[in-house]
Amino acid sequence: MDFDLENPLGNFHDLPCDAVPSLFLLESDHIPPPNYCHSLKASDFDISVRRDVVSFISQLSCTFDPVLPYLAINYLDRFLANQGILQSKPWANKLLAISCFSLAAKMLKTEYSATDVQVLLNHGDGGAIFEAQTIQRMEGIVLGALQWRMRSITPFSFIPFFINLFRLRDPALRQVLKDRASEIILKSQREIKVLEFKPSTVAASALLYASHELFPFQYPCFLRAISDCSFVNKETVVHCYNVIQDITREEYESESALNIISTSDTPVNVLDEHFVSLESEKTNIMIQEQDFKRRKITTDYGNKRTVPFSHFHQC
Repeated sequence: MDFDLENPLGNFHDLPCDAVPSLFLLESDHIPPPNYCHSLKASDFDISVRRDVVSFISQLSCTFDPVLPYLAINYLDRFLANQGILQSKPWANKLLAISCFSLAAKMLKTEYSATDVQVLLNHGDGGAIFEAQTIQRMEGIVLGALQWRMRSITPFSFIPFFINLFRLRDPALRQVLKDRASEIILKSQREIKVLEFKPSTVAASALLYASHELFPFQYPCFLRAISDCSFVNKETVVHCYNVIQDITREEYESESALNIISTSDTPVNVLDEHFVSLESEKTNIMIQEQDFKRRKITTDYGNKRTVPFSHFHQC
């Protein structure tokens, strides 16, 4: 049976009555224990090692679907929680990164060349190229630590369930909400604070944050739908929402700073500067502010317009 991050149990999209509780009950078996995050915070060295291995996985995965590194980092965190830091050597970190990447690629049936990705990782600096047997032995160690639970239950596994609670009529709106929530989940994985929460909580919080950006007027309805769900804790969702909000805000501010630096380093043509109107400057400022605070969705029926209420069920 093919593995799908959204559908780890194989039949979850059919939403049988017994599948939903099973997914919530099993999710704790596919994440690091609660003390893992606190252990990382207590040791700058452990945080540094995790950051290095995550960076290696990202470099290996730069040409692949982003769900591949997400799954690989899930394996990494679960392995570190079980085994701890094995050796404080760069080659050991690289071997662990390659092994987690390789296991994720196999689960997703993604073809790759072990030699090519290692060359990419070494950046031509003459670093070690691990033999296939060495990688396989490390894969075996990782598999043992994970108790062969490779069909990870992640936040993506809960997105279909929570979106159904929102009762969006328009498939296009469902898709854009799902895409934005998925983007938030992918970008938040590097932040160790997110490791404090269960995948279902991260999924609910990401969807709420995305809905606040995309459908601000309908957000109270969505919040009520999540709050009424018996499978999640409202206070925990609010806490996770605030963490995601901080991550998104920091990312936005970082991107804005980079854009300012990039602009200041670029020579401005005198004639171009002369013909820039005050109106266009105001427009740019408004766009930047609106992009951070909320995102408005427009329909493709000719002229742009806000989403009509007929596309939503009433609360």
